[in-house]
Amino acid sequence: MRAILSVSDQTGIVAFARGLRQLGWDLIATDGTRAALAADGIEARGVEDITGSPSLLGGRVKTLHPKIHAAILAQRDDESHTADLAREGILPIDLVAVNLYPFAEAAAKGVWGDQLLDLIDIGGVTLLRAAAKNHLHVIVVSRPDRYEAILEELRERGSMSVETRRVLAAEAYSHTAAYDATVAAKLARNAGVTFPDELTLSLRKVRDLRYGENPHQQAAFYALRGEAGAMTTMEQLHGKATSFNNMLDINAAWRIVADFSQPTVAIVKHQNPCGIASETTIEGAYQRAFQCDSVSAFGGIVGANRRVTKELALALQDTFYEAIIGPGYDEDALPVLRERRTLEILTVPEYHPRRGRPDRGALDLKRVAGGLLVQTPDESVTEESSFKVVTERHPTLEELTDLIFAWRCVRHVTSNAIVLAKDLATVGVGPGQLSRVIAVDVAVRKAGENARLAVMASDAYFPFPDGIEVAGRAGVTAIIQPGGSMRDQMMIETANRNRMAMLFTGRRHFKH
Repeated sequence: MRAILSVSDQTGIVAFARGLRQLGWDLIATDGTRAALAADGIEARGVEDITGSPSLLGGRVKTLHPKIHAAILAQRDDESHTADLAREGILPIDLVAVNLYPFAEAAAKGVWGDQLLDLIDIGGVTLLRAAAKNHLHVIVVSRPDRYEAILEELRERGSMSVETRRVLAAEAYSHTAAYDATVAAKLARNAGVTFPDELTLSLRKVRDLRYGENPHQQAAFYALRGEAGAMTTMEQLHGKATSFNNMLDINAAWRIVADFSQPTVAIVKHQNPCGIASETTIEGAYQRAFQCDSVSAFGGIVGANRRVTKELALALQDTFYEAIIGPGYDEDALPVLRERRTLEILTVPEYHPRRGRPDRGALDLKRVAGGLLVQTPDESVTEESSFKVVTERHPTLEELTDLIFAWRCVRHVTSNAIVLAKDLATVGVGPGQLSRVIAVDVAVRKAGENARLAVMASDAYFPFPDGIEVAGRAGVTAIIQPGGSMRDQMMIETANRNRMAMLFTGRRHFKH
């Protein structure tokens, strides 16, 4: 029995090769893999020893040879195939273990140009596809975590079952398909093509989830290859396994706080913030975010864009939370948090406040029956210089500061969305309502007395003056909204009657 080994990721390859040798297999290996085996005293023949041809073009052509591929593709029960092999002096290859050049990893790190093109694997993909096509006769291994199980089955049975061979073949084709999808997506982006006629997505499973939206549903989290994002680098330090709903809220909480450069905390429930606040300390930001809607905060997710301190950990003790996510935890904070057996403690180690999120610019995908809706992300916040004061009264410096804060917050709230803010903290949030006036009413009722002297942000224009009137009666003093309604002049007149300042941004922030 003969095996060819050609791996970029050398994890476990030495132990796997040693196990094959102990079972009496002859080994063939490409240069890098052969060197790794030789360093551990494991003998393997080189590809050139089999083909009789040197490696060409700096290694671009080495395994692309009839004596390799005929040995893999030959069907052992086809007399014409065995006759061809005998005539050419070719011995069959019974196992192919290959993993591919790390193109996705290099792309995610910013490698580009010729250096990235050199990481497009040709020979490895061809070996895997050939072996997978002939999987009833050839064992194909594309994942290092399969090595031990394969050796175990070979030891017990002397061969591989048809069922295992089919699973391995499916994995190999998934591996090459995902690899090609990653390459295609990167080349399309480099060419400036946002929406190609054929969009291929390369996904890898990060983890199984506890359950889906409901306990009777199964779920898993997949990462898009070639894209960097907090959820893919996130580490869990404590607590129960994450569920589908919690992942959505964890993502929402992190995206909110990562949008702010000051110490900021967001408390999220059903992908909407119960409260957002920026302060000089992270524990101070939490206290003010919590005050926005302390009732809805129960069972929510806490996101912080600074290391979690012991003071913040102690402040969390008075309320039940499902999870907390932050860029790190002080040593004396973790024991406090771990007192809660089920609390999911999550960290995003690669976050840098000044750089923002690493996934900026990634396409936004939403599932519909039979397909996907794809759009560019709503990343940009309108420059303050483009804000236009449309009322008789201009906002004070304090109002303007809060208006800018509220405008950044409102794009993280589902439409129709209204945010009331005061002193860099939300005091009332009206999310996901079917009419804008109801969204205002919800935000005002949640704010209570805190609505007085607050500012208001609306994710889209006001079609009627009723929402502005509700805010005015509650004591709101300034408004920021996109404008663009046919009744804009009516909105301006209503704001003027209520001595409110109002800014138009010229940009909408719907979030469905």
